[in-house]
Amino acid sequence: MTDITYSERGSRSGALARLCIYSLIGIFVFFVPVTIAGKSTIPLDHAATAVSTYARPAAIAFVSLLILYGAIAPFVQGTWRKDTAQAVFSILRVLGVVLTVMYLSGFGPAALFAPDMLPFLFDKLVLSVGLIVPIGALALGFLVGYGLLEFTGILVQPIMRPVWRTPGWSAIDAVASFVGSYSLALLITDRVFREGKYNVREAAIIATGFSTVSATFMVIVAKTLGLMNAWNLYFWTTLVITFAVSAITARLWPLAGLDHSREHEQPLPAGKGRLQAAVAAGIDQASAAKSLPETLRENLVDGLRMAAMILPSIMAVGLLGLLAAKYTPLFDVLGLLLYPFTWIAQFAEPMAVAKAMASGLAEMFLPAILLKEGEIAARFTAAIVSVSQVLFLSASIPCVLATSIPLRFRDLLVIWYIRTALSILLTAPVAWLAVHMGWIG
Repeated sequence: MTDITYSERGSRSGALARLCIYSLIGIFVFFVPVTIAGKSTIPLDHAATAVSTYARPAAIAFVSLLILYGAIAPFVQGTWRKDTAQAVFSILRVLGVVLTVMYLSGFGPAALFAPDMLPFLFDKLVLSVGLIVPIGALALGFLVGYGLLEFTGILVQPIMRPVWRTPGWSAIDAVASFVGSYSLALLITDRVFREGKYNVREAAIIATGFSTVSATFMVIVAKTLGLMNAWNLYFWTTLVITFAVSAITARLWPLAGLDHSREHEQPLPAGKGRLQAAVAAGIDQASAAKSLPETLRENLVDGLRMAAMILPSIMAVGLLGLLAAKYTPLFDVLGLLLYPFTWIAQFAEPMAVAKAMASGLAEMFLPAILLKEGEIAARFTAAIVSVSQVLFLSASIPCVLATSIPLRFRDLLVIWYIRTALSILLTAPVAWLAVHMGWIG
């Protein structure tokens, strides 16, 4: 009996060590900003930047191969026949290959080579996402494979379920988005959903409500709109507005009507406090987890698969959206749907602001570009709405559709509209207060 007890103690001690060491590695890689060469960002971003900077030809070749695979795979596997949305996006991925070849060869109409067209899509989005997702997938094993997810889930359980209708461990998705990127957060969400730890509604709420652009990209938005002098106000207001909107949309159609028959939460064992139960759950997961090499291999395969589906879609859908915003009245028409909300917000030019906000459906950065000369309240609102809307065609919507979560394209458009409208209404009072108090200007 004594030998068994010692053995069990040794096993638990080893599992605790795995929980602590691997989780700390994951937290460091994903969440701790490090300054290198004057740039402060998370190690994961540094790694992707280093590859794209010092091994750019190899990075371009790698990303191009992923784009080619992503375009071919649906036809080889037959998934393009699954439904209309899959068929359309499969064709668009083929277009993504064509556009990639055009950009890399320099062949094609001059309009496509404007700085805000193919160069923006490939250099700023595709290359970045194509490197961050696979590298992040490797690091993901440390973050969610050895008990941190379960530990965090029990700690914040009292907040997440009542407010956002999601399990406690979904909090890690939200944090990963703001310090990493939506692609990393969706990678986490997809992995946890396929493991059966989220039901359909929970996964959909997280994918469409938490998977925002990163704080790093928010800096770019703030710089473009002249808001860096109010960075803290902008960042924390964006955080609050984004998750307030997510709490509301979780209770509205179409998210509210999705399947939620299985709700997963770890109950607190009798006689244990929350912290004690959280540690025990983390140790249990660390004990049952696969070996590190096996975990890294599986996560890398998942990351490559997701990147391959995302990248050609970003090229094709992103370009179509940018062209539509620049050369057609499409977003003028969509702006009419948002006009009532910008009118209620009492902007000086409500129609112009509504059109700019509508362009965020194509690419989240477009409202910042279109309103960079606008009134300060409109700029502040645009900066927040471009993040809190979460969904946009050039990247995040293809990312969501590349996951296993059964969300239809129509659902994503409806959720985008609801999120954008709510974000305008919730942000405008803050913007006017900030102007009145002299916090922005």
